[in-house]
Amino acid sequence: MRQDHTSLLEKIDALPEDWHGAGSVTRPVLQALAKHCDRIEPVRCSVETGAGRTTLLLSNISERHLVFAKDCGQSLSRTRASALLRAEHVEFIEGPTQKTLPAYEFTHGLQLALIDGPHGYPLPDLEYYYLYPHIESGGLLVLDDTNIPTIGRMLDILRADAMYDLAEIVNDTAFLVRTDAPAIDPCDNSWWLQGYNARYYERITTSPSRSLSSRLRRLLTRDLPKAVTRVIPSGLKASLGKKK
Repeated sequence: MRQDHTSLLEKIDALPEDWHGAGSVTRPVLQALAKHCDRIEPVRCSVETGAGRTTLLLSNISERHLVFAKDCGQSLSRTRASALLRAEHVEFIEGPTQKTLPAYEFTHGLQLALIDGPHGYPLPDLEYYYLYPHIESGGLLVLDDTNIPTIGRMLDILRADAMYDLAEIVNDTAFLVRTDAPAIDPCDNSWWLQGYNARYYERITTSPSRSLSSRLRRLLTRDLPKAVTRVIPSGLKASLGKKK
């Protein structure tokens, strides 16, 4: 880890435990975050949902850091007022992320995205939806509080996906590296391309309990290109389309 990062982490770690009331990440998590940023360097553009100690760190590492947050437990106001914040590197987009993220137009790729905003389902998933298309190959996706079941399930889904390699989990914070695999189209329904669904997909297409017509119906309605299905007699398609 770079020496300047070590010095900064000591200062951040010295902040009172009740620095703000929305909860704070631990020093090992901050150390892991700094370590992964060293690997990515330079971090030209990063983003996080929520605000706090991670904001102080990333404001000193990233050339441009976007913060989507509202002032829960004074997390935003105290972050903004901290002498450790390099405010010239930070753009604060204040308000509920379920409103601010859909309205924001990203003009740069992201080398780092940290999801630590609202934790109630489906809000972390919503944040991920608006962020993942912009994460560049080799970039980092960080999920905090994976001990919460809904966020843990999101981690299970993402770690099985070809888009990510799980680098490590530190105190319930997961660090995933974006691979070279193509991104799942956010405007398409490609559930069968996602690794988390692979075992289910393989099971239902090979199960002997499923009838041949059921498998063919699935093929006709989901897997075959339209150019192929057009030449199949309509009578056959109609008979296969009938559910039993």
